[in-house]
Amino acid sequence: MAERLVGKKAPDFTMETALGNGDGFGKVSLSDYKGKWLVFFFYPLDFTFVCPTEITAISEAYTEFQKRNCEVLGASTDSIHSHRAWINTPRDSNGLGRINYPLAADITKQVARDYGILIEEEGIALRGLFIIDPEGELKYSVVHHNDIGRSVDETLRVLDALQSGGLCPIGWKKGDKHLVAK
Repeated sequence: MAERLVGKKAPDFTMETALGNGDGFGKVSLSDYKGKWLVFFFYPLDFTFVCPTEITAISEAYTEFQKRNCEVLGASTDSIHSHRAWINTPRDSNGLGRINYPLAADITKQVARDYGILIEEEGIALRGLFIIDPEGELKYSVVHHNDIGRSVDETLRVLDALQSGGLCPIGWKKGDKHLVAK
C-alpha cells in the first residue's frame, strides 16, 4: 500500500526545467515556492496525445492560478531537451507552443517515485496532480489513469476551497457558504 502523503510535508525535489518560453533552461526546487501555493502535476510523456490538452489548458488558465497566489509546475520523466523541443513545436503539429510555466525533467524518476506515481516497469509517471500550500504541506492529491485528462476548473475549485479555510461540501464554489460542524 502506498504511503499517505496528504497532510504531510510534500516530498522535496530539485529538478532541471525547460522554460515555458522555449528559450532556455532553469532549475527548480520545492523551496522556490515557499510562501506561495503550488499546483505540481505529472504527465506521462512528451509528444503524446492527452498530455498537450492538459498542459495548454493549464497554461491558458495561468492568470487564474496567479490571482490565487499559486504557481504551476509540470513534470515528466522526459529530458529538458525533449521538453524544450515540444514547447518549440507548434500546437497544430502536436506540440505545445509557448506555455506560461516551466516543465521539469524528472530524468532519474526519483520525484515521481517519491510522490507515489511512478510506473516502475514503464519508467513513466501516472497523471498525478498535487496542491502544496505556502508552508510546503501537501493538501491535495489526485491520480488519474494515463488515458484520462484532468480538469482545470476542478483544480481551481479545489484550490479555492483549500484557500477558503472552511469545511467545503461537494460542489462547493468560491462564495458558497461553508458547512458548520455541529
